[in-house]
Amino acid sequence: MDLLQASVNDKYLALARTVRHYLMTRWLETERRQTELQSKAVAYLSAEFLLGRQLDNSLLATDLEEIAAESLQGLGIELDELRTVEVEPGLGNGGLGRLAACFIDSLATLDVPSIGYGIRYEYGIFKQTFVDGRQVEQPDNWLELGSPWEFPHPEAAVTVNFGGHTEKTADDDGREVSRWVPGWSVEGVPYNYMVPGYQNGRVNTLRLWSARATKAFDLQIFNAGDYTEAVRAQTFAENISKVLYPEDSTPQGKELRLQQQYFFVACSLRNFIEDVLPAGYDLHKLPERITFQLNDTHPVIAIPELMRILIDERGWNWDEAWDVTNQVFAYTCHTLLPEALEVWPTSLLEKLLPRHLEIIYRINKDFLARVRETYPGDEMRARHMSIIAESPERAVRMAYLATVTGSKVNGVAALHSQLLRDKVLKDFSDMEPEKFTNVTNGVTPRRFVRLANPGLSGLITEAIGDGWVTDLDRLSELEPLADDSGFLSRFREVKAANKARFADVMEARDGIRVDTGTMVDAMVKRLHEYKRQMLKVLHIVSLYEQVKSGALPIEKVTPRTFVFGAKAAPGYRMAKEIIALINAVGRTVNDDPAMQGRLTIVFPPNYNVTLAEKLIPAADLSEQISVAGKEASGTGNMKFALNGALTIGTDDGANVEIRELVGDENFFLFGMSEPEVERVVSAGYEPASFYDKNAALRRALDLIASGAFSDGRRGEFEPIVANLLEQDRFLVLADFQSYMDAQARVDTAYADQDAWTRSAVLNVARTGFFSSDRSMRDYLDRIWHAEPVSIDVSSMQG
Repeated sequence: MDLLQASVNDKYLALARTVRHYLMTRWLETERRQTELQSKAVAYLSAEFLLGRQLDNSLLATDLEEIAAESLQGLGIELDELRTVEVEPGLGNGGLGRLAACFIDSLATLDVPSIGYGIRYEYGIFKQTFVDGRQVEQPDNWLELGSPWEFPHPEAAVTVNFGGHTEKTADDDGREVSRWVPGWSVEGVPYNYMVPGYQNGRVNTLRLWSARATKAFDLQIFNAGDYTEAVRAQTFAENISKVLYPEDSTPQGKELRLQQQYFFVACSLRNFIEDVLPAGYDLHKLPERITFQLNDTHPVIAIPELMRILIDERGWNWDEAWDVTNQVFAYTCHTLLPEALEVWPTSLLEKLLPRHLEIIYRINKDFLARVRETYPGDEMRARHMSIIAESPERAVRMAYLATVTGSKVNGVAALHSQLLRDKVLKDFSDMEPEKFTNVTNGVTPRRFVRLANPGLSGLITEAIGDGWVTDLDRLSELEPLADDSGFLSRFREVKAANKARFADVMEARDGIRVDTGTMVDAMVKRLHEYKRQMLKVLHIVSLYEQVKSGALPIEKVTPRTFVFGAKAAPGYRMAKEIIALINAVGRTVNDDPAMQGRLTIVFPPNYNVTLAEKLIPAADLSEQISVAGKEASGTGNMKFALNGALTIGTDDGANVEIRELVGDENFFLFGMSEPEVERVVSAGYEPASFYDKNAALRRALDLIASGAFSDGRRGEFEPIVANLLEQDRFLVLADFQSYMDAQARVDTAYADQDAWTRSAVLNVARTGFFSSDRSMRDYLDRIWHAEPVSIDVSSMQG
């Protein structure tokens, strides 16, 4: 094709494939080296991998950005123009998927042999749009123009069985064995993605599975005129990898979710055992070659699947299969919310995976025998610890199955891990305390500082050299510069430039104007009541009400741009109501002439990694305001701090560690501690009492209830108000005044820009701990025990 006729997308594809070709040599060498050495690897099993755009990351990893820019410029092409057409892969929802992407980046950068396993969702989570301020989900057709970064391998498809029944037979020794007779099957087609390490030559693999029918098209039925029936099997199979987290409030949705989970782990285990390991490998030595890390409960069905492979297909006895299975799995728990710990009805498992249910029953039987031996006569404890729940329906507790089986169980922040041991999994921790450990989450500095914030990256490199990109602890060398007026001035210039860049993106992307002269106050995270977006809304409404009533002179209001970014699960009604309220308050405040230049609310739809890379460097204030004891860790809090935003937050998740590292004077703490929350709830929390005794809170809630933000329709947001006054599960009203007081401290601190900037620099200097490289080293030391394997690139061509 003639260059003059080529579209921008054509040019982007040509560049992407050129970079891809360069990486392939290193990828093949990595595979060759790993096959040669047969050293231990890590397999990261995750339902999500929220990768973000790949071009810039690949250019950074290969140190080709400058060469690419110069070469393109010689052809009259701007690299920045090509960047804009890349579509972000829709393979994750939020923190869980972005964490997985950070971790595989760090494993490659640390030269650790590893492979990520997940699902190639055709439409991802969903594309969020707003219609009259309310969330409407649209398909995210991220594959519409294809992806130059994936490598399909239909020749390596794996068959996955479902349904049917089991039969009892006798083996050659006369022992009774169970045989699974499946009812139907699908094929899993692997799509490989390259995961390059940072300028070290290693390229690991992310393998994502796409479902297709084993018999996709019936020509005889088609010729008979029944065209729909002719492709029924294809449609049924492809539903498995169609969307991330199908809405599961219906039995059909629950069934599809379990199909997804089993599909990808069955494909992954089969792939590793039959394709990655050498032919004839003795699986008794499997713990020497791999640890399968279960990223939350979604992949836990892999445990009975491995037992089934070893017993039913390899002919092992139970004890030897259990010994290996018990060593190769480790489990990361990412929640403290009981409702987030997956539980599958035994009736559903019996329908979809009857042999796996038998294996789970046997695992539970043996485990309960150990419990009764350890705690004789304590039948109540055995009931509490049983993998099988008996009420409200008979079901399998997947977190318990993972805890019983896994060689290690870890939380993702110091407080979270402590609460897992003390509350969520206390009986298990009491019985096997050595099994529990902590690995605090981290984020990759390559994407979330070096790529996302080139201005700050350049300033850091100028001050301390470039080694910090792979050794984030070196940021501590910036600390003396917090008292250097020249450095502070340049730091402010970087922040101002980042705000201008964010404003440009908002204007081009959504037609939203952002005042770059205001404080950027950001709250971006999944929309869930425990994350307390409602507390932020009440702060804004209270400020607005005080100005409109004359209680607060407008000139005393610190100019702020409040930025929200959040998706609500399609079936989560209250979360979707809160989104509608945020947008309604935004319309009212933004359209009020009295608020111009003072208070602005920005809620761009479809917040994603690409937008995060522009917002996070621009932010002044990071809102991390979950009720204490509910957030496992958070990673957004780390990204904001590393980019020079100050945090307002509770002592929850990794906030605790952030505050300890940056110092109380550089963190705006508010709210009850976790023990205080527990005492308030235990005493019988009455949210209406806080409404009665707090005039500012009462006026804010009354304003929402009055229809002031809904064109006079008083009942529009009544469900939200009623929920807060009658239930308030996450203590929004109880923490309201403490939050308002902390926001007043924010205003005072922001008024002194020199002091604010000093605190921002100290946040950057003191948060190097939150590198995902450090997280990976902790996993390697405490759980995986795998060694780095360097790649020699000196003899490579291209």
